[in-house]
This record gives sequence, structure tokens and C-alpha cells, in this order.
Amino acid sequence: MIPESFIQELLSRVDIVDVVERYVPLRKAGANYSACCPFHSEKTPSFTVSASKQFYHCFGCGAHGSAISFVMQYAGLGFIDAVEELASNMGMTVPRDAPERHAESAAKKAPLTELMARATKFYRDQLKQSPKAIDYLKGRGLSGEIASRFGMGYAPDDWQGLQQVFPNYDDQALAECGLIIVNEQGRRYDRFRDRIMFPILDQRGNVIGFGGRVIGDGEPKYLNSPETPIFEKGRELYGLSQARKSIHDADTVIVVEGYMDVVGLAQLGVENVVASLGTATTGMHVQKLLKQANRVIFCFDRDSAGDRAARRAMENSLEHLVDGKSVEILQMPGNQDPDEFIRENGKEDFQRLVGNATRLSEYLVREIRKDISLTNAEGRAQLVQEAKPLLQKVAAPVLRVQLTKEIATLAQLSQAEVEAQCGLKPLARGRPAFAPRGRVTTRPLEHTLLQVILQRPEWAVRIPLERLAEDQEETQALSVIANMVEHGQPVGGAGQMLETFRGQPCETIVAQVLSELTLEEPDLATLELVLTDAIERLRVRSVKSEIDARKKDLSPEEWRELLARKTAKTSAPE
Repeated sequence: MIPESFIQELLSRVDIVDVVERYVPLRKAGANYSACCPFHSEKTPSFTVSASKQFYHCFGCGAHGSAISFVMQYAGLGFIDAVEELASNMGMTVPRDAPERHAESAAKKAPLTELMARATKFYRDQLKQSPKAIDYLKGRGLSGEIASRFGMGYAPDDWQGLQQVFPNYDDQALAECGLIIVNEQGRRYDRFRDRIMFPILDQRGNVIGFGGRVIGDGEPKYLNSPETPIFEKGRELYGLSQARKSIHDADTVIVVEGYMDVVGLAQLGVENVVASLGTATTGMHVQKLLKQANRVIFCFDRDSAGDRAARRAMENSLEHLVDGKSVEILQMPGNQDPDEFIRENGKEDFQRLVGNATRLSEYLVREIRKDISLTNAEGRAQLVQEAKPLLQKVAAPVLRVQLTKEIATLAQLSQAEVEAQCGLKPLARGRPAFAPRGRVTTRPLEHTLLQVILQRPEWAVRIPLERLAEDQEETQALSVIANMVEHGQPVGGAGQMLETFRGQPCETIVAQVLSELTLEEPDLATLELVLTDAIERLRVRSVKSEIDARKKDLSPEEWRELLARKTAKTSAPE
């Protein structure tokens, strides 16, 4: 774990405006800065960054948070990686209250990453000296510019070519990071020979593995780095670092099967493309992709292997689907892969295919019914059984209901009958969107108080905490802030406040309230009136609760006397 004190120090030293501007051009807009939101497609800027609050908020899609949140959301990093990224830019060293094994793991990865960087430079230098490799890339329609952008190289046709850059060829770390192989007899030789090399980058831009494509007709066509301490195929995606900006601009990411597909499409102007690393699509891939864009399209060759890959992508996506986001399947026509198709037919035709990709819901229904006859009762019963394990996986509640309804219609059953057969809980009925006529819905006083205190944390000590409702999420947040102020702990602006509550039970309510607030500087006189009024209302509520609790034990005369005494100073309405 990273100490909370370091997180607060880091946020006090970074400027969120500088952080955001590394990725998104900002324009001054009064006291704040604005831009078109990097997290959804829009033409009119609704993304605002507040320097005074160290907080960003999009009034279009609702994205908001601190400098750490921005790096996490934009770069797709985890919390620790985002903190390390920001700290590195500030010249700060991240301390750790972590188990020894975590520290050992980090120490182990650093030298391996350095070895991979040196190997990358070697392969790039070798490409410049190899007419055969250059001619191959030119024959595939690739320019030197695109090869440089993706850091492509060439592994020479030499059993120990890496010895040129690693004189200590016996270094065990070379085998540990997958650059060389040690056979049973102890002989050491390069893993990659006579192959075009595609460096695989992590989210921080470090080379963690390679994909090597054979020149000609050798086997295997693609050879990948093995699993190592720094490389896990089920987590990583080829080309994500280079594609990230285009993905955000299009709000769409296209996932293809091969490295050459990524590079070939980028060469012809389709840049929002990544590839899985010679493995089936995993749940971790889907999670990472859905953080990058609202539309994820898996693009597969139209052959038996591509059909199997499409089915696996569908099944592994179900547990990570989110209402409002779309996962789609695009199966290429004929026997062409995406690279071949776009070179022959052009960018516009490929984009037309992308626009007509099959939504995952349609693909799922098509897959489970393709070998089933719905003209008889047995076939319709089989349909429900085939659908059951898939429906149980669907994480998006509204989409699951829609799929259930469609299966029910095909099976000539009711939605409730299919839900019962599949062991599905009906979609929870929430509160009505509008209050019944004659009633006015109001937020609890605790919510109003939290709105004020998140803008002026130092005022938290003025709140009578003992009068707050214990069953309100806001109460816990107010208590934490008051405790911080009483003990002289720094509370900072909205960005720091959000990070203070990260991982705590009341994180959600704090984030919600922060998103409700304007990024403009508050009018202190108005805030003071709101706070004073809310505190007085708390007192009235407390008095009335006390009276109601004692009412049954008092005579009518005693009750009227108590009511008069308790409310004598009260003028504020409930």
C-alpha cells in the first residue's frame, strides 16, 4: 500500500491543469479551463478543469476526479501505476507500506525492462541494415515512418545475434525476460531469429515483450515472448500506446488478431486499432478496452479459427458488459484479414464494415439458435437451456433483461418464466423517477451539509455530529472530514478530497456530491447561509425526535409544556 500521507503530498504538488494538458489541449474559460471531453465524443466542449479545486468534470458524460483519476481513466492505469506515473514526473519516489514480496517483485522487474529496451534498440538497428527485411515491409505497403512509430525491428538470422549487445550472454536475466532460450543441454540461443520484430509496450511505454513475424512461409507465422515477470499475455494489448488518442477521438476501439493488421490499418489511416497477443480475448482485455472507449469491436478473420475466436470473445465479454457501452463482433468477408482488405478496398470500405458490425446481443442470440429448430417444443426448450449459462454471465442488468425478453419470445414463454428457468433475479424496481403528485422529494440535511463541507472542509467542526442520522452515507463522510480538521490533517481541494475517500465505504457518495457541485468558486456568504440554515434544521429535527420519543410517556399537559419549551427558540421550518 502507498501511504495516504504521500498521496496527499503528491496531489498538493501536482497541478491538474499541467497533467491534463499532457494529453488534452485546454483553453482558458474564465477561472477554469475547458476542452472537448477525452472520454466521449463531442463537438462542443463540456469538459472543465478547475485549478483552484484541482478537479475535473465533464458535464456531458459525468467523468470527474483528481489528477490521479484522470491518469487512471485516460491511460487505463491502475491506481498504483497512476500514482507512480505522476510521482515520476514530479521527481518523487513512491514509498510503500507493502509486503516484502511486492518490493522484491518491483526490484526484479526493473532490470528486465532495461534489458528489453536494449534489445529493442538492437532490433531497430538491425532493421536498418537488412535489405531483405526492408523489402518485406515495403512489400506489405509499410513506410519507414510507420515502422518507426511502432518501434519495429528485425532479429537477424543468427543463433546468438543478441551477443552483440549483451556481451554477458550467460546472464540468467536474458532467459528470464524471454530473449534467449536455454535447452536441456544448457545451450543458449536467441528466441527470435530472422523475424520482423514488434515491441509490445505496457501502459507506461516500457517494452515488456515482442511479437516476431517470420519473413516468408516459415512456421510458426508469429512467435511471441513467453510469460515473464513483466509480461502477461492475458493483460496486454499490442498497439494500445500508439492508438490511445485515436481511440478516445473515435470513442471506438477495434481489436484485431495480428500485429501486421494493427500496423497495416494505421498505415492507411485507421489508427484506433489494437491486437490481442496470440491468445484468446480475456476478461481482463475486455475490462481494459471498456475503460478506453464506449464501443469495442472485435474483428476476426472469417474462418473456423476466427469463428471460434469470435465465440470466445463474446463469452468472455458477458461478465464485463456495462449498460450504455457496446461490444460488437465484425467478421471479415471472404478469406481476407483486415490488413489485406483495407489495402485492396480502401479505408472507406473498411469503415463501412466497422459501422455495420454485429452487436454482441444479436451475435449471442444468433449463435445459440443457429442449430436449433424453433418449430417444436423440444427445440424451444433447448434454446432456453443453451441461453441459460450465457444469460447468467451478463453483468449489464438492463441488457440482460432485453436479452431475456428476446429469448422468451423465441421460446414462446414469458420473461418471468425464462428468468425462473435460468435462475435470474428480476431487474430491481428502483424508486420512481418522479415523486407522486402532491409530494415533494427532498434530500436529507446530511446531503446538503456534505455539499457545503466539501467546498469548505474547515467548517466541518461547526456541525453537531451527534445530531446526524446514523443511517446516512453522508454522515460517515462528514465525520471523517471533521476528524481530519480537528487533528490538523490537510484536506485540500476537491481532487484531494476525492482521493482521501478512495476505497472507503463512503467513496461513492463523496464522488456523487462532488459531481453535483459547480467548478466555479462558491459564494461564501451564500454557503454560510446554507450551512447555518441546515444546522438549525438539524436542531429542530432533533428536538422533534426527542419530543416524539417522549410523547407516549407524558400527559397531554406535560407534552404541550415540553413542546412549548423546546421550540421556543426555533423559527426555522422543518
